[in-house]
Amino acid sequence: MSKIIAVANQKGGVGKTTTSVNLSGYLAAMGKRVLLIDIDPQGNASSGLGVDKRKLEFSSYSVLVGDAEAREAIRPTGVERLHIIPSNIDLAGAEVELVGMNNRESVLKVALAPLRNTYDYMLIDCPPSLGLLTVNALTAADSVLIPIQGEYFALEGLGQLMNTIKLAKKHLNALLEVEGVVLTMYDARSNLVNSVADEILKFFGKKVFNTRIPRSIRLAEAPSYGMPIMQYEPRSSGSLAYKALCEELLMRNHDTYTPIENVSVLRKPL
Repeated sequence: MSKIIAVANQKGGVGKTTTSVNLSGYLAAMGKRVLLIDIDPQGNASSGLGVDKRKLEFSSYSVLVGDAEAREAIRPTGVERLHIIPSNIDLAGAEVELVGMNNRESVLKVALAPLRNTYDYMLIDCPPSLGLLTVNALTAADSVLIPIQGEYFALEGLGQLMNTIKLAKKHLNALLEVEGVVLTMYDARSNLVNSVADEILKFFGKKVFNTRIPRSIRLAEAPSYGMPIMQYEPRSSGSLAYKALCEELLMRNHDTYTPIENVSVLRKPL
């Protein structure tokens, strides 16, 4: 039975897609069968894993509007054991189409149900909003992983996000939990960043992952090559941070995994 994790935050630019792609990659590298579901109309997770969004027969849009089964939309990636249900700009109109559907908040949950025994982990890369697409992800998920950028404005929308999660848990998905909070684009030299980190720790306590994702040029470059950071630059600070985050996630879930002794073996030729 797989665990479904929604990677969500209504603020843009906080590292949702970077976290979804790179955590998925490391989960697969550590021996897990992983499906990444891209439900962001920008489709950045899809292009970040080398998918040509212009040549999709089926996508997450097809699945959500009932034109295809989830299994028909699955595509392989350049990472062994990692598959993706990609997205493209077609998804931009999905929220309007979902409004008229019965049980519109549960469409994704129903679609993913047949895949529960196929994968160990399913990660959902959510759009930067709290609309119907994100609500579908929260209804389908077992838990929510919240990336938060280490800056003041990151705190402003936190209450709204937590209220949405609370409402989803009350009305749509009683089993929904917060998987954890991961600090992204972290710069330990900044007093402001450390102050924000302290506030987040006060708010979430033990839910905050010990691993913090640093600012990294290599992390920003990797998507343009259609690779997760573990393949593009495995020894970079960003790659090692996502490796540590993956290990911490698996340990929190009491899940055994295959350790990666030498990250260099993950490199692929450019």
